[in-house]
Amino acid sequence: MEPSHTTHHAVIASELGPITLIARNENLVGVYFAQHKNRPLAESKATLGSLIEPSQHTTLALAAEQLTQYLAGELRDFSLPIHLEGSEFALHTWALLQEIPYGSTTTYGELASKLGNRHFAQRVGQVVGANPLSIIVPCHRVVGADGSLTGYAGGLERKRHLLNLEGALPEALF
Repeated sequence: MEPSHTTHHAVIASELGPITLIARNENLVGVYFAQHKNRPLAESKATLGSLIEPSQHTTLALAAEQLTQYLAGELRDFSLPIHLEGSEFALHTWALLQEIPYGSTTTYGELASKLGNRHFAQRVGQVVGANPLSIIVPCHRVVGADGSLTGYAGGLERKRHLLNLEGALPEALF
């Protein structure tokens, strides 16, 4: 008999627009903006689960609280139970994202080099863009080789906002 999985989602308001939080059992498995590329379809009950208030689920309540604190500049590091699913390459890439310190950036090429081949930069970009835990797994901290803001599934204006919040936005991009 396979274990049952209970999935729920909640939507919180933020200055970046509504943010959908998805939890499976006790783990946070998704954080998506409205109009997010790679966002699960609203009709997909298997992916989103039932809509509840964040306060009705321990992990969703904690995620909502920590995201609110982060966006207010009051929190730098998240402490949430998360679960990521993907290929071995994706999991390694997302693990590297979690090592990028608050207020810092790295490039797709630097991540590719850490994964063993600088020529993987485009593949790294695809995996970073498919990150299901925006902000929590800080894909916004990855920039182009020249420091430019490139690709962000939540939109470049949100990426600019997040980097500015962390003091990591290069002055030329203000």
